[in-house]
Amino acid sequence: MDLARTEVAKAPARKGRRPSRGSAARLGLTALPVAFFAVFFAYPVVAIVTRGLKVDGAWQFGRITDVLGQSDIQHVLWFTTWQALASTALTLLFALPGAYVFARFDFRGKQVLRAVVTVPFVLPTVVVGTAFLALIGRGGLLDELWGVRLDTTVWAILLAHVFFNYAVVVRTVGGLWAQLDPRQEEAARMLGASRTRAWRTVTLPALAPAVAAAALMVFLFTFTSFGVVQILGGPTYATLEVEIYRQTANLLDLPTAAVLTLVQFAAVGGVLAVHAWTVRRRESTLRLVDAATTARRPRGAGQWGLLGFVLLTVAVLIVLPLGVLVQRSLDGPEGYGFAYYRQLTSTDGGAFLVPPVDAIGNSLQYAAVATVIALVVGGLAAAALTRRAGRLVRGFDALLMLPLGVSAVTVGFGFLIALDEPPLDLRASWFLVPLAQALVGVPFVVRTMLPVLRAVDERLREAAAVLGASPLRAWREVDLPLVRRALLIAAGFAFAVSLGEFGATVFIARPDNPTLPVAVATLFGRPGDLNYGQAMALSTILMLVCAVSLLLLERLRTDRTTGEF
Repeated sequence: MDLARTEVAKAPARKGRRPSRGSAARLGLTALPVAFFAVFFAYPVVAIVTRGLKVDGAWQFGRITDVLGQSDIQHVLWFTTWQALASTALTLLFALPGAYVFARFDFRGKQVLRAVVTVPFVLPTVVVGTAFLALIGRGGLLDELWGVRLDTTVWAILLAHVFFNYAVVVRTVGGLWAQLDPRQEEAARMLGASRTRAWRTVTLPALAPAVAAAALMVFLFTFTSFGVVQILGGPTYATLEVEIYRQTANLLDLPTAAVLTLVQFAAVGGVLAVHAWTVRRRESTLRLVDAATTARRPRGAGQWGLLGFVLLTVAVLIVLPLGVLVQRSLDGPEGYGFAYYRQLTSTDGGAFLVPPVDAIGNSLQYAAVATVIALVVGGLAAAALTRRAGRLVRGFDALLMLPLGVSAVTVGFGFLIALDEPPLDLRASWFLVPLAQALVGVPFVVRTMLPVLRAVDERLREAAAVLGASPLRAWREVDLPLVRRALLIAAGFAFAVSLGEFGATVFIARPDNPTLPVAVATLFGRPGDLNYGQAMALSTILMLVCAVSLLLLERLRTDRTTGEF
C-alpha cells in the first residue's frame, strides 16, 4: 500500500498522469492470465525452440539461414503463403454476399442457417478434410456420379478452407454491417449519388476495417492450416504447420522444426499486429444503430435472387459436404443402417486400447474442464482490457490472440518437452489436454466478452462504489447481470473449439483416453472399410454436438452479445 501511494505522489511530476486504483486492479486482473500464458504457452514454445537452436550451451543461429536456404523449405514457405492468399480471396468472394444477406435481410430460418454456416468453423480440421474427401476424393460422391476427383489438386484445399472460414467473414463483417445506419446511404442517394457511388463512398469505407480484419483472420487460419492440408494435401502439398509436424514427429529434426516455428511466429505476430490496428480503427470511428432496425424482408427480383444465390452457396459449399459425411457414416457393409455406430462400442478393430465410443465421453470431459479454465483466464483478461489504455495493454491484448496462430503442433510437443520435471511434471496427467485446449479457447472468450464489458456504463460501477460496494460486489451486481449472456456464449464457443482441438492434442492425448478428433484421425489413417466407416460415424457425432451447441448459442445471442465472432 505504501509503495502504491509513493507512485501516486511521484507520477504527476514525471508524466503528468495520476495512477488510479483502476491501474492496480488491472494489474491484479492480468496476473493470472499472464502467469497462465507464461507457463503453458511461452515456456513450452521457448523450450522447443531452445532445444532446436542451442547446442552445448551455445546458440546456433546459423541454422536459420541453413534451413531457409533449402529448396524444399522455400517451396513449403511459398506454397503456404500463396494458398493462404488464394483461400482468403475465395472466402471473401463467396462469403461477403452471405454477410450482406445475414445483416440486411429478415427471412424464415435465419437463426438456424447462421448456426449451420458456423458449424464448419468449430469442427476439427481433420473432420473437414474427411468430409471433403468423402465428397471429392477417391470413391467420393462426385467420383461415383461423374468420375470427378479433386483430392490430388490444390482446389480441394482451397474449397475446404472456404468451407471452414465462411463463418469468419459472415460473423465479423455481417455483425458490423447489420449495425450500420442505412439512412446514411439513403441520404447520399437523395443528394444525387447513384446506388453504386453511395455504397462506394458511404458503406464501403465503414466496412473496410471489418473486411480487412476478417481477411486477416482467414489468412491467419489458412496460413497455419494443419488437418485439412494433412488429409487433402497428401505428399504433394504441405503448409508450414504440416512441415513442422513432419520434422518433429516423423523425422525428429528439432533444429529445422525450431526454425520453422520462429518463421511462423514472426508471420503470425505481424498479421495479429495489423489485425489489432484494424479492430481499434473499427471501434473508434463508427456510430452504430440497433441491428434489429436494419433487417427487412427481401424486396424485388434482385434481392430475392441474391438470397437464392447465398442459399445455393451454403447448400453446395457447406451442407453438401456435411450431408455426404452423414451418408457415408450410415452406408454400412449390409446397406444403410447404424452398423458403423454399433462398432464404435467394440475394440475388435484394434485401433485403440478402449472402444472408440469412449472418445465421446473423454472429449466432453476435457472440453468442460478446458471451458472452465478458458472462462476464468479469458474473463479476467477481458475485465483487465475493459478500460482502454496504452501500448502495454494493447500488447497484452495481442498476446492473448497468439495461440490462434502459433503452431499448435509446437505447443503440444513443447508440453511433452517442457512439462516433464517437478513441480510441473504433467507428462502422464490427463490435465495436459484441457490445458492445451484452453489456450485456444481463451481468445474466443476475450473477443466475445470484451465489447460487451466495454459497453457497460462506467457510471454504474462508480455509483456502486460510492454506495459502499466492494469491487467484487460491484462486479456481481453491475457487470454480471449485463454480461451473463455474453459469458454463456463465450463458454459455448470455448467448449466447441475445445472439442475440435487437434494439433496439440494429437501429441498429448493418451492411447487409453483418445479425444474425438484424435480418434477420427487414427481411424482414418488405418486401412479398411470398417475404420473408414467408424471415422465417419465419429465425425458425424462430433458435428452434431457442435451443431447443437451453436443452435443453443443462437438462442442466447442478442445485439449486445455479438462480440467479434
